[in-house]
Amino acid sequence: MFGDCGYKDMTNRQILIVEDDISFGTMLQKWFGTNGYACTLVTSVARAKEEITAGSFQLVLTDLRLPDGDGIMLLSWIRETNKQLPVIIMTGYAEVQSAVAAMKIGAYDYLEKPINPTILKQKIEQVFTAAPTPAVPVTIAPEEASGESIVYGDSASARQLYDHIRLVAPTNLSVLITGESGTGKEYAARMIHRNSRRAGAPFIAVDCGSLSRELAPSELFGHLKGSFTSAIANKTGVFEQAQGGTVFLDEVGNLPYDVQVQLLRTLQERTVRPVGSATGIRVDIRIIVATNEDLRRAILAGRFREDLYHRLNEFSIEMPPLRERVEDITAFANHFLQKANEELEQQVQGFTPEVLHIFKQYNWSGNLREMGNVIRRTVLFTRTGFITPDTLPPLLATNTHEKDLITYSGDEEKKIRAALQITHGNKAAAARLLKIDRKTLYNKLSVYKIED
Repeated sequence: MFGDCGYKDMTNRQILIVEDDISFGTMLQKWFGTNGYACTLVTSVARAKEEITAGSFQLVLTDLRLPDGDGIMLLSWIRETNKQLPVIIMTGYAEVQSAVAAMKIGAYDYLEKPINPTILKQKIEQVFTAAPTPAVPVTIAPEEASGESIVYGDSASARQLYDHIRLVAPTNLSVLITGESGTGKEYAARMIHRNSRRAGAPFIAVDCGSLSRELAPSELFGHLKGSFTSAIANKTGVFEQAQGGTVFLDEVGNLPYDVQVQLLRTLQERTVRPVGSATGIRVDIRIIVATNEDLRRAILAGRFREDLYHRLNEFSIEMPPLRERVEDITAFANHFLQKANEELEQQVQGFTPEVLHIFKQYNWSGNLREMGNVIRRTVLFTRTGFITPDTLPPLLATNTHEKDLITYSGDEEKKIRAALQITHGNKAAAARLLKIDRKTLYNKLSVYKIED
């Protein structure tokens, strides 16, 4: 399993292995020795503390579960006594979430058992070539590297979202982001990248829904000139372009099934093979994917590979819909207003309280994307300093206030008067709100002697 990965004299770099499985620990120790590292093996938390106190190690590689405690306990002690000592956690597949929790308190990285020696070598080299990183919690930065501003809400669901991003960002875990269309899944992916150790490398987003079965392999993995009829020049694929950085695959469920096979191989072997090439190219990328469909149903329907799903879903984040973030709506509205003013060269100052009330009552089935479009359109038609209800799309007010009419369900006249008040006398909008046609509404107005 473990062989010589290319000898270099690293004997001045001391590594402590904490592993209670003697045979596996001994195998690791021999592998490190073969590859030029000085290595000490212990089998318990207590012995690890003694060795760290007495010795001078540059890296600790520890199992998560140990006979007298666990790797997280050891990590916590190390952070209290030697804050700069890198720690890599070794864990089984079922314990990945625990390893991610360890990242939150300062683990450098994690390794999933059974350990791939090539991945092990990469992670060890990263430790010794990277600049020292203070073991402090990640702080979500206020701006995207692209200059695109991000709005940070204060609702409970928003706080949970940011906690998850802070937790997973420093790791190399693959992340599956789920949520309704328009909830900001790409924003979340960019935030993860920007707060990761890969922040200085490329972030490349791909809309899988736009990739045909014929186009996808070339776009993702590249091709050689002459490999097919239209291949008039070599093409570098997305994974190679993103070397050292992050690839974001949006609507990953739309990937053709045979491309899913190639993607799985890329993630397992960390190599890509361009179309027409007989050799692979090593890639160092992190992958984040997003979808608004239930991939588990796609698996049952035979449209998505289960093994790929588990590989992509090492950590999951669910984007909350806007209707569950009512406390954040004012912040989002002001954000989109600022963007619309800049784009349309307008100087709209804000929203009346009535408009913000409508926004908070509305269902927002299109989420943030719908809100952005509504505010852009409204800014275009606003001639005064503030956006008022009469400048909003009629459908917005109609859908917003349907539940306001429930109070008057037993009194038709009051219900009609309330609908007219809500829609500011707009009879077409009032009829839609009442779910009757305009002719019926006019008849009712006549019966109840409701004047214009």
